[in-house]
Amino acid sequence: MTAPTILVIDDEPAVRYTLRAILEDAGFGVEEAADGLAGLARLRTGGVDLVLTDLHMPGLDGLGLLDALPGLPGAPRAIVVTAHGSERVAVDAMKRGALDYFAKPFDADEIVRVLRRALETVRLTRENDTLRAERLLSRTMVFESAGMRRVAERVERAAGRDVTVLITGESGTGKELVARALVKGSPRAARPYLRFNCAALPRELAEAELFGHSRGAFTGAAKSRAGLFREAEGGTVLLDEIGELDPTVQASLLRVLQEREVQPVGEDRAVPIDVRILAATNLNLAEAVEQGRFRHDLFYRLNVVTVHVPPLRDRPEDILPLAEHFAHRFGERYGLGAVRLSQRVLDRLRGARWPGNVRELEHVIERLVALAPGPVIDEDPFEDTPETAFDTAASAAEHADDADLKARVSRFERELVAAALTRAGGNQSEAARQLGVSRITLIDKMKRYGLR
Repeated sequence: MTAPTILVIDDEPAVRYTLRAILEDAGFGVEEAADGLAGLARLRTGGVDLVLTDLHMPGLDGLGLLDALPGLPGAPRAIVVTAHGSERVAVDAMKRGALDYFAKPFDADEIVRVLRRALETVRLTRENDTLRAERLLSRTMVFESAGMRRVAERVERAAGRDVTVLITGESGTGKELVARALVKGSPRAARPYLRFNCAALPRELAEAELFGHSRGAFTGAAKSRAGLFREAEGGTVLLDEIGELDPTVQASLLRVLQEREVQPVGEDRAVPIDVRILAATNLNLAEAVEQGRFRHDLFYRLNVVTVHVPPLRDRPEDILPLAEHFAHRFGERYGLGAVRLSQRVLDRLRGARWPGNVRELEHVIERLVALAPGPVIDEDPFEDTPETAFDTAASAAEHADDADLKARVSRFERELVAAALTRAGGNQSEAARQLGVSRITLIDKMKRYGLR
């Protein structure tokens, strides 16, 4: 087991030397910093289990350091060292989050006892935080992988704080479920939660839908409307597919984030709002900013806290738990009761690539259950369907020795589009979501490849 790392921060070299000797003799790993600013710089890199800091230091003192700890990687905890007779200052430090304190001159045995007790507190707190985080996300998602546990921890930390969150990840990974978990863990959980698909409407309608409009503001506006942000007053709005939002609407949204107010279409006055904003995208917004397709100032406003949901291929431990969860759900829905997937089916599911991620897995299990002759399912999950679009396309390209690169890429893309349409049952909006493109782009590709 790796020894806990303790960062000793003190501006007196002799004190650091003495503490290092005591702590290393007790089996701890020790690092040093000569003042509060140096200690803060080290803590920003993470990997410290406990901080042992003096209170009186030039530049950044111990109290200032304590105030900064919650926002650092791992939110490290601290024990403070104070001069004899300065117990009042130590009490102030405890109020700011210090776990304990001891006064100079110190006793070596006492220091070790205090540190061991503090490290046990830190360990138990971390375990409880992890369990609480997993419980919060497991209310909306099924997972066992370490990658999703990290997502759960980030969701748990962000959920209770009224901060804008950008949820990223490929299509079908479960970004909307992450958003629901953020809402359920929020003080706004009992208030309205509304979702808006940024790719679904043209600019004029998107502005009216989001910000509201007055009667007669545009053709067809027979009556005024409050708009999504005002309808969600006190609650949360999820802006799904934020990367597809029209540039003009992006500018209006920036004002909402900056000023916390909306200006309905056709009105001169702005209306204050109290809404938490979540955004989700399967695009790389940083690249979109570089390419001029997304406003850099809006990106920075949205990117306060980012939660990235990994693709299913990067968390294979989740495939079978998800498959069994979906089998149970659809077994109940289609009147089969307790459904069991055979080992052959499980092996096939585990070995697939899942370019459509969790959504694709869900659709495969639903088809298996819907067509099952009984509660035990042993049919090939990929019979009469491409096992994965990637494998099908790659195989086609691999054997087309007489085709040039452009033809191979076109064949690959056509297979991807065809497979997405098959999985979506011909639903163009769903297929576009799986592919991570707008519906207009999908229709263009369908025309190009004769898929209409």
